[in-house]
Amino acid sequence: MSLFAGLAKTRSGLLARLFGPKDAKVTPEWLGALEEALLRADIAVTLVDPVMAQARDLVTLEGIDTVPKVLDAVRDALIRVLGAEDLVLRTSAVRPRVVLMVGVNGSGKTTTAAKLAKRLKDAGESPLLVAADTFRAAAIEQLQAWAARLDVPVIAGKPQGDPAAIVFDGITAGIARGSTTVIADTAGRLHTKVHLMDELGKVVRVAGRARAGAPDEVLLVLDGTAGQNAIEQARGFTASAGVTGLVVTKLDGTAKGGAVFRVAGELHLPVKFLGVGEKATDLVPMDPRAFVEALLPRS
Repeated sequence: MSLFAGLAKTRSGLLARLFGPKDAKVTPEWLGALEEALLRADIAVTLVDPVMAQARDLVTLEGIDTVPKVLDAVRDALIRVLGAEDLVLRTSAVRPRVVLMVGVNGSGKTTTAAKLAKRLKDAGESPLLVAADTFRAAAIEQLQAWAARLDVPVIAGKPQGDPAAIVFDGITAGIARGSTTVIADTAGRLHTKVHLMDELGKVVRVAGRARAGAPDEVLLVLDGTAGQNAIEQARGFTASAGVTGLVVTKLDGTAKGGAVFRVAGELHLPVKFLGVGEKATDLVPMDPRAFVEALLPRS
């Protein structure tokens, strides 16, 4: 699914009252509709307020009173929130690059690990998946099924085994096999459970013993419908595991795609990928301009 198609629900909510003829004039009612639409899309008030202040200044101070021109300014402001740096996967001078997938249960973490492997394989890489969610046998089986479907090798631990040991074995296997990237799916855990977060910290440290400097990326997978709770999750995981980037999932199933701006703006972490569907190809890299224009396309 394309980014444009994946954001259809959010876009339909935004477009309902914002667009008209190219020469449509800005009115107080239109500005109110714009503010309401941005908030309904789950863009944080702390971002909507300055965006709206800028829009009103354009009208009252600069005399710009046409809807398309004001929407251009809104697009530019939203693009700046998403940034332009560190949006691609980090590289490593020593192979394999090591990516740890972290997050709470139900965020789409295991599926995202498989989708990332698919993207890398299609780009000519040789990825290796590591099923290190030893808390749930179903998670191991799920990743193994994905690996078989994608024809990607996988190292799997036994249920209730030591996840750090599985990650160590996976990285070691990746070195021996000449893999370009090792993607380890770690167990879903609540950010409020201290002992579980301590265990995740151990996984990170052990990865560094298997290959100096690892992990290169710690990607936190966030459910795009989680709202403010996603912010709290990210703070907890960053403190324990040193999160380097975000993946926001389930954007196709919600009209609240603006949550991406919320997490990027409040956490100051790059959103590297977006989950826009269930298929293996439905993980798209973040492109701030394309993302904003998929929400607010030019008429």
